[in-house]
Amino acid sequence: MTELKNLAAVALRYPENSVAPMIAAKERGFLAKRMIEIAEENDIPVVEDDILENILSIQDVGQCVPEETWFAVAGIFAFIKTLESNKCH
Repeated sequence: MTELKNLAAVALRYPENSVAPMIAAKERGFLAKRMIEIAEENDIPVVEDDILENILSIQDVGQCVPEETWFAVAGIFAFIKTLESNKCH
């Protein structure tokens, strides 16, 4: 039960005209587990990064990700883009 209590999830989106990705949703515990399940059920990539999650989870939903996380977030988006490209081939 402690493991579920400590689980956290942050969903990002990158609107076309935005200067940076935004926090789309964030949850802890059971709801975080459910967010991850829904993402997996819909073939939305899930990336585990505890440090980045700790930083992003203190931001408000709707906020752009902090500038100090841009490099890490860009790496995740690049990884997802590679995954999507590989699915097409």
